[in-house]
Amino acid sequence: MAKQFFILWLALSSQILLTDAFIYQNAIEIYSLHIDCKVMSRYAHTVITSRIVNRGNESKEAVFDVELPKKAFITNFSMTIDGEIYPGIIKEKQAAQTQYESAISRGQSAGLVKSAGRKLEKFSVSVNVEAEGKVNFELHYEQLLDRKLGKYELITKVKPKQLVKDFQIDTHIFEPQGIAFLETGSSFLSNEMNDAVIKTQEETKAHISFKPTLSQQRKNPESEETLLDGNFIIRYDVKRNVPVGDIQIVNGYFVHYFAPKEMPVFPKNIIFVIDQSGSMSGNKIQQTKEALGKILEDLDPKDYFNLIVFNWHSSYWNPTLLQASKKNVESAKQYVQTIQAGGGTNINEALLTAINSLDQATQEESLPEKSISMIILLTDGDPTVGETNPKLIHKNIKQANQGKYFLYCLGFGFDVSYSFLEKLALDNSGLARRIYEDSDAALQLQDFYSEVAIPILKEININYIDNAVEGVTENNFKLLYDGSEIVVAGKLDSEIDTFSLEVKAQAHGSNLTLKESANVKEKAQAFEYQKYIYGNFIESLWAYLTIQQLLEKSVLEQGAGKKNLENQALNLSLKYSFVTPLTSMVVTKPEAKELVNKPTEQDNEYFQEQNPRLAGSSHLFRHPSRGVPGLLSTSTRFRASPPKPSGTQLLVSSSARLRGPPAAVPHTVVHPGYSGTVDPHFLFQVPHEKFLVCVTFSCQPQTPLNLLSDPEKGIQVTGKFGENKHFTQFEIIYPRLNLEINVSTKQITLKSNGSSDSFMWNDTESLTTEGLNITLTSGESLFLSGPDNLVTKIFYIPPPLDRLGLYFENSNSFSKQVTGLFGPFFSDTYFEIHSGQIRFISVQGQLYLSTRTRGKDYRTGSSQTELFCWPLQIKN
Repeated sequence: MAKQFFILWLALSSQILLTDAFIYQNAIEIYSLHIDCKVMSRYAHTVITSRIVNRGNESKEAVFDVELPKKAFITNFSMTIDGEIYPGIIKEKQAAQTQYESAISRGQSAGLVKSAGRKLEKFSVSVNVEAEGKVNFELHYEQLLDRKLGKYELITKVKPKQLVKDFQIDTHIFEPQGIAFLETGSSFLSNEMNDAVIKTQEETKAHISFKPTLSQQRKNPESEETLLDGNFIIRYDVKRNVPVGDIQIVNGYFVHYFAPKEMPVFPKNIIFVIDQSGSMSGNKIQQTKEALGKILEDLDPKDYFNLIVFNWHSSYWNPTLLQASKKNVESAKQYVQTIQAGGGTNINEALLTAINSLDQATQEESLPEKSISMIILLTDGDPTVGETNPKLIHKNIKQANQGKYFLYCLGFGFDVSYSFLEKLALDNSGLARRIYEDSDAALQLQDFYSEVAIPILKEININYIDNAVEGVTENNFKLLYDGSEIVVAGKLDSEIDTFSLEVKAQAHGSNLTLKESANVKEKAQAFEYQKYIYGNFIESLWAYLTIQQLLEKSVLEQGAGKKNLENQALNLSLKYSFVTPLTSMVVTKPEAKELVNKPTEQDNEYFQEQNPRLAGSSHLFRHPSRGVPGLLSTSTRFRASPPKPSGTQLLVSSSARLRGPPAAVPHTVVHPGYSGTVDPHFLFQVPHEKFLVCVTFSCQPQTPLNLLSDPEKGIQVTGKFGENKHFTQFEIIYPRLNLEINVSTKQITLKSNGSSDSFMWNDTESLTTEGLNITLTSGESLFLSGPDNLVTKIFYIPPPLDRLGLYFENSNSFSKQVTGLFGPFFSDTYFEIHSGQIRFISVQGQLYLSTRTRGKDYRTGSSQTELFCWPLQIKN
């Protein structure tokens, strides 16, 4: 059996979820699948056990494929094959990565699996199963459940893809405060399957069992297809009888849950800052308008609000904030319907405008006393005009805000830089959230607003008295919303008899002070029996919460401060065996090793959320464009060849499989491999992998090259090389607009209806001509936003390099008629991947061999850096 080496990437949600519990092939049969979840005071420990057998007469490959909640940490994984156990070992990520690189250098195969779902990340592992052989998979993961809108929610997405003789979901819940309500539901339960759900509930305990028989799983009595395809949901909340919250103590660790009820609500002063740039056109702007209409209707009459829309510049709905009266809300809703998308993205100006508006209203005392002021930003892209340096934007907004107003940043889709928005929000006491480009995007926006719509406390400080505690997690909070919950954990001094705490906060109309003292032994005795069932869950909860908070704080730090926080998180991850963004799990199996990695949200920015319907031998994946010089956004096809009896494989998006080379490699390979460093003409990202392909053209200087022509969309782009063998001229023609734009390293010329205007690269200009929005940023870029949602950007790299970079922002807007040198990269490019690396690239049927090398990267301007990429050289 050939040695295999995989990296399995995992990323960060807030409910317990599971899907695709197992993907099987051919004669591989799941004869048992159990999902056992124990929830102890909101802390959930889930174990997934799958037993499979190969009923065939030859060896087959089995794939254990599970979706986890993004906030979950894997704590254990093992496989049992022919009675031998192959465990997972958690190591520091760099050490594991070194092992991975070493394997590559020895010729072992390597692959990548990534996930960028809303609430999920996928864990996958494959193994060869001999004829009549059996394999047991067992995966453990842990998570603290978040309380949102007054409830905790466990979602198990069930999708075994075959009938399973022994299928069971078993959930035990223990909440010492008492269970206030409990409900179950499913998107696939039929009347025949209802009695497969058994629910028992006591004062503090609940047991939910879902165990459908084979006949209940069938779509119909004669069918071999399963009905199990959807979400199995458990929702509950706990009783809250003590205002100061619930204190629990086990083995020297404590947890304090604080969620007061029936508190007066702060009025809000809220400014919605809405991106109306060209990239928001189509569904995005329509869904935003729909959501805003609903959100405006939900404003409390005591609230004050305003709307700011922005592209190159910002504009108000109203000069000042207005009270949310029925008349004003209706007027705002009418204004929302007039918003149209077009232009650039000036985030810096928009946020400064919102802050200035709140400052002015505060100075004029036109806002209600003791109210909460917040800004909600919705954007789908990086800043492209005005101030575009993310570090300067962070600095500008933080200095202007000075902690006065809460900033929430919603990133629409995957074109946006989530790391930029996350730091922007955390710097200003808010949070960031990604809004996914699905049919329910408007509902996602409304749900987010509902979470922050009812502020009940601010400046919450929880103090634990007499220096009796250490290692306390975050205990100062800026804001608490109705329906949410504060969780604090820490270690207790072994000599302490009484545990005392004090909660201070500002409520609407008064200050709040709550005190409580608890007998440590009595509290510990209350869990004497449960700790034998659930283990020392509070210590695990403390470690889990501490790691999450250290990672969040590290986002705001740099240099030594950042490294110190990451080291603390790493040490805890290793001590408690958590797979976090700083650790990896090395899974040992016969003749192979695998790495299980957990990426951050930023790692997923290159990857669109996958379409679960992808199947068959050819899979079309689209990836987001990236606003950087010389990066061409493409729509790229991956072709999957028929599987071979043995060999390497790459799991793409956990379900698509690519194996083996094409039938034969022709002798007309143009590029046998570079030596030295590549100086590419443009770069593009291979979808779903962090592969950069660096493309160079072999062309004569000053020879016009047809780069792109799309008659259906009405755009033609040609280019010329200079003596430096790089692009120094571009000509962009819009035939329908009777408009021609000539761009060189010397100047920009606009020709329209017989007239001509010229600009130099040190000019700054913003204008609209024949329906085309044009923005020239001095010494940096030319931004063109035209009809049909086509956005083109040309980057200027000054002497001594003296060259131009070309970038298409919405490449998926091009039609199938697109031709030219760039045309195939939008319509007819295939990648054959072996051992986790690009081996062959096919462009319009021509195969090219490519081997990884170093390439120059000019995406940050003339100060190039070096990166690894796969070179492709095309002769014109």
